[in-house]
Amino acid sequence: MFESIKPHIADLRKRLMISSAFLLVAFFACFYVYEPILNWMMIPIEAVLPEGSKMVAIEVQETFFTALKVAFFAAFLVSLPVIFWQMWLFMSPGLYANEKKIILPFVFSATFMFLLGGSFAYYIVVPFGFEFLVTFGSQVVSVMPSIGKYVSFFTKLVFGFGAAFELPVITFFFAIIGVVNDQMMKDFFKYAIVLIFVMSALLTPPDVITQFLMAGPLVFLYGVSIYIAKIFNPAQKQEDDEEDD
Repeated sequence: MFESIKPHIADLRKRLMISSAFLLVAFFACFYVYEPILNWMMIPIEAVLPEGSKMVAIEVQETFFTALKVAFFAAFLVSLPVIFWQMWLFMSPGLYANEKKIILPFVFSATFMFLLGGSFAYYIVVPFGFEFLVTFGSQVVSVMPSIGKYVSFFTKLVFGFGAAFELPVITFFFAIIGVVNDQMMKDFFKYAIVLIFVMSALLTPPDVITQFLMAGPLVFLYGVSIYIAKIFNPAQKQEDDEEDD
């Protein structure tokens, strides 16, 4: 049994090494220019900070470790096409010849949807969320956010939204290999709603508006995913063709 999976393990190691190598090179490049990236990341919170407030580092090593986080965050975003490309190459041996040809649409779509989710978080969710957190109790205490904690929270939100927006792409892949169909996703819909709102509560600040700002698009994307499963599932396509005949 081990001999049969040995080639797959070797291929997985190869894909991980290529992705890691590219990520490492991107990390050093991004670390060199981390300051403008950090300034871009700070725009949403600086817009809602009370006059006279500013970001602070509460520990001696915080600035350095924050720079590392910023560099890794930027390097991951830059490396997304390569990571998705290597993922597809690892999965492609189990696909049919016609399915292997969609590598470029897969890489483009997966990268685009992750960046779309991250952009939605940056331009819509983060401003609402941090305005609530900063203004809450600001008349009682002086707001001076820790730069390290802010960057950690910011990256968690962006990564969370980016990953969540991959739902249609994941559905597309599982649909073309026949793992899911539209009926399965329809039957799971009520459970998906609960999971979406639980995830929204965990990833977003503790106010209803930002939670709905995450849950709303995810419910919509789940609906899109049902349609994708209907269109691209081989069994469903064959059934629809037979009905047309």
